[in-house]
Amino acid sequence: MTIEREEIFGPVLCMIPFDSEEEAVKIANDTPYGLTNYVQSADGARRNRLARALRAGMVEMNGKSRGAGAPFGGVKASGRAREGGVWGIEEFLEVKAISGWDVAAE
Repeated sequence: MTIEREEIFGPVLCMIPFDSEEEAVKIANDTPYGLTNYVQSADGARRNRLARALRAGMVEMNGKSRGAGAPFGGVKASGRAREGGVWGIEEFLEVKAISGWDVAAE
């Protein structure tokens, strides 16, 4: 279904049943987008394991918001740019690699 695979912006909650943790991760990652995932569990080890497995730029667990200075942004078709903290500043920088620099010529 469209709601399962696309970013829906608005007050929408899509709940899809699953039988195992592995299936839940597969369903969550089966989209070309990856802005934010949410994990709700009383089991801290499970939350951590799922956060590592989910392909998203942000993962919020048990309703805790990102901390001040934490990066905001997605992966895949949700974009690679970041806002917030040092990552947001780096978006405005251009990197240049120079080899053979002559320090004596300075």
